[in-house]
Amino acid sequence: MAICSVLLNAIDVVAEADFFERYLDAASIEVSEDRAVLDVGTALVEINRVGGERVGEAPFGEDRVDEGKQSTWIPDDIQAGPRHIGFKVSDLDERVRKLQEDGVQFHLEPIDAAGEVRITFFYSPSGVLVEMVEGALQYHWVADQSEVDADWGLGTPTRPRFDHVAETVQSFDTSGAFHAGHGFKLMGGIHQSADPRGFEIAYLHGDDTTLELFEFRKVELQTREPQWDAPGFVAAVFDSGEPEGDPVAVVAGRPLFSDPDGLLFATGPLPTAASEPNCASEPN
Repeated sequence: MAICSVLLNAIDVVAEADFFERYLDAASIEVSEDRAVLDVGTALVEINRVGGERVGEAPFGEDRVDEGKQSTWIPDDIQAGPRHIGFKVSDLDERVRKLQEDGVQFHLEPIDAAGEVRITFFYSPSGVLVEMVEGALQYHWVADQSEVDADWGLGTPTRPRFDHVAETVQSFDTSGAFHAGHGFKLMGGIHQSADPRGFEIAYLHGDDTTLELFEFRKVELQTREPQWDAPGFVAAVFDSGEPEGDPVAVVAGRPLFSDPDGLLFATGPLPTAASEPNCASEPN
């Protein structure tokens, strides 16, 4: 089981697609003003348009553009629900220089992080928080060595490879049990011992992709209602599983469900385009 796609919303779909093509070597499958589908190695990035329509003339003769609903996502990991999407790279600092030269907004400049990896965070035009990771993560504790070996076995990517979706959760146990129903297995974790908030990270592995779970044991989380009609990250798509209950929304033909902490997800192939690739074929 794996993360097959990630769904994003953007006011300017073409600009969002260009960002992933330019800085993360995504391969375009489909790009239009309303929708884009990109191959990022182990998954697809699907971008759908929200807002962007002309709604009348603004002062000084300029057209005013509908910017859609404002996202309620905030860049603070104590907010429960989706936090970022992550890519493995082999040349992080070189890519960072290009991002910096082009004036891309950073959330975190490159650092050597816990687990013997080098990481950085930056924003896409629609406000999606993107992480790049260089190096094989050295887990502080291991729950399943075979899953760790499978993760390490993917090796160093020849181009940026989609790796994970990160989510802040109330409980590792609750979230782990929920996502086990979609085939994810607890792999291991990292202690952030210097963080006074009691920050711990656990990793759930599914084929070539991962759910990265954040837990804060010494502070109260901020909750957020799932949102699917604003720019930014919308949902993860798992390649299998049978969700329980009713969907909270339907986006681009996909029924969306919510996990216990507000991560929206869908399962299975795209129902409206059976001939369209649903997952990238092989990791790079």
